[in-house]
Amino acid sequence: MPGSLTASIHSEPDESVLTRRLVEAVAPIAGRLVFNGFPTGVRVSWAQHHGGPWPSTNTLHTSVGVTAVRRFLRPMVWQDAPQELLPEELRDGHTGTPRRVDGTLRP
Repeated sequence: MPGSLTASIHSEPDESVLTRRLVEAVAPIAGRLVFNGFPTGVRVSWAQHHGGPWPSTNTLHTSVGVTAVRRFLRPMVWQDAPQELLPEELRDGHTGTPRRVDGTLRP
């Protein structure tokens, strides 16, 4: 499977072993994991074009198409991920990594 901007995983709580295997397989090749939801559906391909009159075409960095890859290389996004599937440093209660919660920086 080629890399992509997003990957969606639909699972039930009792499928955590299989879900963890999917996360391990997909996380290295996707920039965003969506759990039990759907991404925008924009394809990263040479045929996808984001353009129009200036200023929408004044940059190489767009939100769709192949040039969008530059914008989404990393960091990894874990959208609606169950706590048990998150890396330890992203789980609720972990205090070793600074993070923003509802816009407030927490140590």
